[in-house]
Amino acid sequence: MPANTSTLLTASELVLAYRSGELSPVEATKAALETIAERDAEYNAYCLVDEEVALEQARNSEERWREGNPIGWLDGVPASIKDMFLTQGWPTLRGSRCIDADQLWEVDSPVTARMREHGLVLLGKTTTPELGWKAVTDSPRDGVTRNPWNTALTAGGSSGGSAAAVAAGMGELSVGTDGGGSVRIPASFCGIVGFKPTGGRIPLYPASPFGALAHAGPMARSVDDTALMLDVLALPDYRDPNALQPPLSAYREAVRRDVRGLNVAFSPTLGYIDVDQEVAQLVAATVAALSEAGLRVEEADPGFSDPLDSFNVLWSSGAAKWLDTFPEGSAEQVDPGLRKVWQQGHTYSASDYLGAMAERAALGIHMGEFHTRYDALITPTVAIPPFEAGHDVPPGSGLESWPQWARFSYPFNMTQQPAISVPAGVTSKGLPVGLQIVGPRHSDDLVLAVAKLVEEVQPWATDRPAGTPAR
Repeated sequence: MPANTSTLLTASELVLAYRSGELSPVEATKAALETIAERDAEYNAYCLVDEEVALEQARNSEERWREGNPIGWLDGVPASIKDMFLTQGWPTLRGSRCIDADQLWEVDSPVTARMREHGLVLLGKTTTPELGWKAVTDSPRDGVTRNPWNTALTAGGSSGGSAAAVAAGMGELSVGTDGGGSVRIPASFCGIVGFKPTGGRIPLYPASPFGALAHAGPMARSVDDTALMLDVLALPDYRDPNALQPPLSAYREAVRRDVRGLNVAFSPTLGYIDVDQEVAQLVAATVAALSEAGLRVEEADPGFSDPLDSFNVLWSSGAAKWLDTFPEGSAEQVDPGLRKVWQQGHTYSASDYLGAMAERAALGIHMGEFHTRYDALITPTVAIPPFEAGHDVPPGSGLESWPQWARFSYPFNMTQQPAISVPAGVTSKGLPVGLQIVGPRHSDDLVLAVAKLVEEVQPWATDRPAGTPAR
């Protein structure tokens, strides 16, 4: 267990403790830093920890709380940020040996800027596979990130460092990126909440080469914390011309909306995915509990075929565009799997890309029609439980690439729909399983509210100590 019980609290609980004077931001930050020092050599969730900066931010927050003048809803909460986001004063190396750390780092991304403005304590940056290219977390620069539930297994990816940090009590909150499931997959594997909101809900800068697939998303140990974090991250930033208008209401309030009586579709396989038996049983049991709690659940597939080919065109083209900007000789230094994606991206024509974009649009229209009949869609988050760390696909599976085992997630990057992973239980081997909730575009509040109901009918995730298996 973490050395200090404050690391077991959610962000919402920490804020209440600050307000009452029971805890201070300095105490909470020291506890998080101590836990990182004790545990991260085993997990490798962080690629950068800045104790001096974190404690200075915590002391400033403590003074604000003492004066009764916090600057945000999460002032003083220890948090981390994936090493894909520009962060003033810290290098953003994105897991790559081809990016020079010795340069000026003077710009905050919108995500980083909003976190600072609301007083969150930035502990450091979390690990990512190179350029966030795959759904597990290992890279030539930073090595292998491991799952706090079983360190022989992967934490998932590409936001695996963030998921492992939150699950292990090494900071209450984190922010990841999600281009094909990269927030939701590690959330499922590490037993936390991970939310990919509607495309454009969280402003991004610089623009991602992965285009419309790219999202940012909060990661936390509770749905309430996720909603609070989204309230911070959804604030506007002029540097993203595709960002949405600020939300009209607070997600921290909308999460408590009564969703009983809504029409929800449950698709165990999306009509084409082979699902591990225990994963299927755990998700089905949670859906049954939701039905008993008042959701009107009907088993129904959305009725689309696997868009993997079009996803690969968009994904590989984006990777090739990005890697083409790297210095000469980089091909021999990047992750060998990423090098293959780079090469594949160069085989596609403009016509191929436009064809994939057309399929993306058609899929979005199809799902829009589906949501005229169903308020939300529930599926497993991932078809399998966590597997051996250091591999892109489960050893012995015969699979060739990560999207082949991540088929529940990337369709909803293509449609830009909000999608969240919430814990649905643990397998007989004590491994977490996530349930995915998908809503129509712009229904982030509804998705969070359904997720809150899941948390109420399946409360194990918030009852257990951080970073320890459920009993």
